[in-house]
Amino acid sequence: MEKAATRYGKILSSDHYELKAMGRTGFWSMPHTLRAKAYQHIIHSIESTSTTADLDTYHGIVRKLFGELQTSTHPFPKFMEDGEIPRYCLNKAGLNSVKKILICINHHFPDVSFCPILSALVSLLLHFSEDEAQCFHSICSLVSYTDPKKHYIDRTFLTSRALCMTFGDLANKYCRGIRKLIASSHQNLFEFYSDWIMWIFADLPFTYAIRVLDVYLMEGYKVLYRVALALLSFYKVCVSSRVAHVDDFRQDMKSFVQNVGRHSTIDALLQRAFSIQLPTRKELTYLFNANKDALIHKDIHNKSSYQAMDFRAFRSSVVTETEMRVIWAWIPERFALFSPVQLFSTNIHGRSLFSFYSKVEGHDPTVLLLKTEDEEICGAFLSSDWAQKNCDEKGFKFFGTGECFVFTVSNVQCCRSLGCLTNVIPLIRNKLSQTKDMSLHHSAHCQPSNSWQEMMRHFLLVSCFFIFNDMKVCGLYPAGGDDGHALHLQADLTAGSSEHCDTFESPPLCKGCFKIQSLEVWGIQHSLSVPPLLSQ
Repeated sequence: MEKAATRYGKILSSDHYELKAMGRTGFWSMPHTLRAKAYQHIIHSIESTSTTADLDTYHGIVRKLFGELQTSTHPFPKFMEDGEIPRYCLNKAGLNSVKKILICINHHFPDVSFCPILSALVSLLLHFSEDEAQCFHSICSLVSYTDPKKHYIDRTFLTSRALCMTFGDLANKYCRGIRKLIASSHQNLFEFYSDWIMWIFADLPFTYAIRVLDVYLMEGYKVLYRVALALLSFYKVCVSSRVAHVDDFRQDMKSFVQNVGRHSTIDALLQRAFSIQLPTRKELTYLFNANKDALIHKDIHNKSSYQAMDFRAFRSSVVTETEMRVIWAWIPERFALFSPVQLFSTNIHGRSLFSFYSKVEGHDPTVLLLKTEDEEICGAFLSSDWAQKNCDEKGFKFFGTGECFVFTVSNVQCCRSLGCLTNVIPLIRNKLSQTKDMSLHHSAHCQPSNSWQEMMRHFLLVSCFFIFNDMKVCGLYPAGGDDGHALHLQADLTAGSSEHCDTFESPPLCKGCFKIQSLEVWGIQHSLSVPPLLSQ
């Protein structure tokens, strides 16, 4: 084993990408002094893009707030959600130091109104700081980091909640099924996902949390998505066999993370985390901004202004309230903020395709639900307005984005989402490499666009999932239309068919051919302006 001095020399001589690899493998995890030196080296590089306080700033604030005795009777800062400080092996004096640093941060950054992870970060970094002043200095560097491509700490409930929603969207893609378990139990998904970052910086054991801190300091917020998704994937396996006995998923997840050592080593956890192929930082930023805009649209600026969705007045001839609650949990977070409103029903508006279009056009997104005469239930989430139909040279009409998905509902216990963005990223990136100089309407019947670069400007790239419709047929088809029709409806809306679809990776949603007992289309209660980068 190399001596600590030799390892530290390698750290000092390594570039960003080499340090990133070192952090992931725990290169500086032992001894304690080596990690402390590594952290200060990394934070020094962060300072180059930060407007931070020097060490004397802390002593000045301490004298002003606490006087010569340097003891605190101040309340905990407002940005702490519950006033608890993770102990992380700290003694009473250490916990008092953490509180003092947090109060000084609150004084130095009065605009930080909501940031529950700050107490955990201070507690962790204090272990690897020479004194309180150095720890304060390190935290200030993270809070004031200005690089738009990577950030560390959020300052308000709005941005924190938008990140929770973004994590929820990612969890819906990478950890299918967990949302169904929670939604079908009528427990609050908002509260469950609001804890996601606290799983890491509060609930994880100390030895796990500092390994995550190693990579967090190098890579920023994106790594937290990875680790939280890995924790969720392990939890899904653990809870599946005992779901009937879970009364509170939020508390159950907290207990699972606190005892994660029973289920995974830290190396296995990080290996799982970095095996997840997340979207790019730019793509995640677009989704984050869309989620933030949705919160602003619904006037949610603090925790007290959030209201859980009320499905008690929901009425449908296709699905039950509980089944709709599960379906609503699958759709993107920015839309799930709003209540469902019925746009079309064959029981009310008849079975004319003309009437169907007249009721649903002008609305996005929408959820299509149908029940067959054999009592089979299936449907689709359609992310674009039905009016956005574009003809190709053959007269076909396609529209949609990569957020479209199809699903079946046999009963609430086996409601399943299919084909939500499964293969879209590698497929589109492959097409990008083949069509760099072509406009989008020349490839795969994609929507018209000015250049191939614009293709990269849509969240998770654009869709391989498109809807084809005219006054003769209506259906959900893949981009090329040659790998099976996920759903095909006759123009009189009395019958349809479903096939295995490679694009959606979905088996037939119902028996091959079926007669329609009832069909409905649901929209969201309020119109929501989606940024141009997401609307195509």
